[in-house]
Amino acid sequence: MKKKSNIIITGVTGFVGSNLFEYFLDANIEITASNLRNLNWKSEINTEASAIIHLAGKAHDLKNSSNPEEYFKINTKLTQELFDFFLASNCRDFIFFSSVKAVTDKSEAVVSEEIVPTPKTAYGQSKQLAEQYILNKTLPKGKRVFIIRPSMIHGPGNKGNLNLLYQLVRKGIPWPLGAFQNQRSFCSIDNVCYVIHQILGREDIPSGVYNLADDETVSTNELIEIIGATTNKKVRILSISKKIINTIATIGDVFHLPLNTERLDKLTENFVVSNTKIKAALGIEKLPVSAKEGLTKTIKSFN
Repeated sequence: MKKKSNIIITGVTGFVGSNLFEYFLDANIEITASNLRNLNWKSEINTEASAIIHLAGKAHDLKNSSNPEEYFKINTKLTQELFDFFLASNCRDFIFFSSVKAVTDKSEAVVSEEIVPTPKTAYGQSKQLAEQYILNKTLPKGKRVFIIRPSMIHGPGNKGNLNLLYQLVRKGIPWPLGAFQNQRSFCSIDNVCYVIHQILGREDIPSGVYNLADDETVSTNELIEIIGATTNKKVRILSISKKIINTIATIGDVFHLPLNTERLDKLTENFVVSNTKIKAALGIEKLPVSAKEGLTKTIKSFN
């Protein structure tokens, strides 16, 4: 990437945005932060910048307490306005951070870029509508557009759901769901920064939709073991009958217990995301950080 590149990042105060900001600063690349909540944002964006990385948006509310209209106002409408601005500017690249949730909320099959989108939540639907708007526009010559669909991104400074499992292991509480064997995709923030840097620094990466995930999948049982090994805590994984666990979860729905069917599903479901397409575009066999390395780094930061 050329030293004089100027990159605009929306949502720079968020977890991914702040990490990309620091990453590009270390690479001696000029960064401009843009606040789309400011009514005058259009007059403040440099139309000569080399790229726009659009991260600003309303995150998925796991408690389902948000007004659905807020998702479409922020994730869809603002993205549409920013993309129209990009088309009229001299910026070369537009990178929109969507989500695998824009495709599906649950999937037993591997999630690839070819899967037909069927999002069920307002969050996923708002992201999908933004994707459709971008893909249906005619792209002027010399411009590129990348829609990035990451799996769950993690790293130092972002605890999220990983912190819940960390607290369980730290307190010596046995993991009772050992009978459930699942596989999940995660995405280290280091791999995110690497991929975005590669995209912007090369001319040979074509526009398109790209999934983003670590190379290896990790089961929840394996994740518990990684946390134990990283924290030097002995872990106990109990293989209690699935029938008993499912019964407890059903009771939890009625009496609002910590374990209910929704939480059980999230802890034990399969969600595997393919990263084959982005690696083929980059001409690499592996991303720089393995799933275990990335998770270990994140868990160490909890201390």
